[in-house]
Amino acid sequence: MLDYSAISDEPDIALCELWTRQHGIASIPISVFYETPPTQHYLRFCFAKSDPVLVAAAERLCEI
Repeated sequence: MLDYSAISDEPDIALCELWTRQHGIASIPISVFYETPPTQHYLRFCFAKSDPVLVAAAERLCEI
């Protein structure tokens, strides 16, 4: 889980789409799991990936 509230005010779905297009980082918006979405800005990531993929994703996240 990533609390992105310090870097963006975008809704989670919009930010997921933006990061996928601009940075090649796929994430899951937390709001899709709730009938009434939480007010916090969180994204979920899948860690069932190879180590090189996770390292590349971490490097991309650090550049944002």
